[in-house]
Amino acid sequence: MAHALRLAARGLYTTQPNPRVGCVIAHGERVVGTGWHQRAGEPHAEVFALREAKEAARGATAYVTLEPCAHFGRTPPCADALVAAGVARVVIAVEDPFPQVAGNGIAKLRAAGIAVESGLLRGQARELNIGFFSRIERGRPWVRVKLAMSLDGRTALAHGESKWITGEAARADVQRWRARSSAILSGSGTVLADNPRLTVRQVEAEAVAPAPPLRVVLDTHLRTPAGSHVLDAAAPTVLVHAADAPVAPHLARVGRLAITSDAGRLDLAAVLAALAGREINEVHVEAGPALCGALFAQGLADELLLYVAPVLLGDQARPLLELPPLAAMADRWQLQVLDQRMVGQDLRLRLRVRD
Repeated sequence: MAHALRLAARGLYTTQPNPRVGCVIAHGERVVGTGWHQRAGEPHAEVFALREAKEAARGATAYVTLEPCAHFGRTPPCADALVAAGVARVVIAVEDPFPQVAGNGIAKLRAAGIAVESGLLRGQARELNIGFFSRIERGRPWVRVKLAMSLDGRTALAHGESKWITGEAARADVQRWRARSSAILSGSGTVLADNPRLTVRQVEAEAVAPAPPLRVVLDTHLRTPAGSHVLDAAAPTVLVHAADAPVAPHLARVGRLAITSDAGRLDLAAVLAALAGREINEVHVEAGPALCGALFAQGLADELLLYVAPVLLGDQARPLLELPPLAAMADRWQLQVLDQRMVGQDLRLRLRVRD
């Protein structure tokens, strides 16, 4: 199963909106077939593994990182393919929560007399597809907030200059996190101040997805000016705005999404629900302290990707997050450190919000 998970990870950048899945077919310790899902609309992991195994699949055990599908989508059911190949046993890491599968794949295999076990390396399998599980189970994407700060917790100088706090290696590392995401989200303030491209670049060839992540800009009053990089043809863009925002001529042909707003602030939960409706699994957030702080304050940020540079910016520089004041220390936000490592001269922390 560990081998199957490594195979599944090869689709980290390319399977959107589908989950990343790997499959190994073996007789005991002898592997006869391997495969992984490479792109949405193309064959699933089980099909590639069965093609490689051929007749050797009969009587074998198939190790699959996600419950085989049982319905006709863009490809035929993988459960049927496993039955037709004559495998004797299927070991599944985690059940598929997608309503058209959700236990039906296991039921179909068992009805054909195939022994089925599930739960082997379940945690690792869920982690690999954390955005897919979030979208199906919670109705919203997994939200990963990326921030870079100085040792004294500052993200930009008082007048807004922020390029560059971190080094080249950290900036290249960010591109891989962008590449694995379904959407890159920012706010109109960041667009006005920095004119970012919000695209994937400077990554190894295998990290280039068939389609770039969707650029999502929260722009309540549709202030994005003509000539902004987010309006170019490098990647699709959606401007999320209030229903009564006037549409300037240069935005007439740009993707737009009207969301309920209150006192000039968009309903962030509604934004995420709408993105889930567009099959967005993982949202990578690169924004200022106000938007990032609002995501944390409203319980909508799931993970923090924090790059800490060995520099000092002083107490007049801009803070990491804008958060409401706490009445007691017991009210503080609790984060769990998932990973910490050096990236060039900078420290990268992956932290997850505790339930």
